Amino acid sequence: MDQITKAIELFGQGYMCSQAVFAAFSEQFGITEQQALKIGGCFGGGMNKGEVCGACTGALMVLGMKYGQVDLNDQKSRAQEHAKAEEFLEEFKKCKGSYICRDILGCDISTEEGRAYALDNGLFGKLCPEMVKTAAEIVSEMLAENE
Repeated sequence: MDQITKAIELFGQGYMCSQAVFAAFSEQFGITEQQALKIGGCFGGGMNKGEVCGACTGALMVLGMKYGQVDLNDQKSRAQEHAKAEEFLEEFKKCKGSYICRDILGCDISTEEGRAYALDNGLFGKLCPEMVKTAAEIVSEMLAENE
């Protein structure tokens, strides 16, 4: 199964968008699926505040595993990780109109009323699978570009 399909499947099983995307790619970077699910657990729903979409956050974690700076003196890798994050977010925004959860859902899930609206209208089931798919597709393409 490819990582895009795996991300969609994990989300369909009930994992958060952030968990689904990160876990789908994690093993190729030496992190088990279980570890990735734990790490990604608090980032769904725009960190529960309707901020940056959790699918995007999961994808950024994947890009961090590939391009993240580990040597403080390596400014080239810092610039590269920043550029990759920007590239991802701009491509996602181009595809979906925004990478901000509340904009995508059309409500603010950080409020009781907004969360109730999203749940009552099935927004997580209608909109979020497509966000997971798009994030996984973009990050997959970005990783393949540099193979």
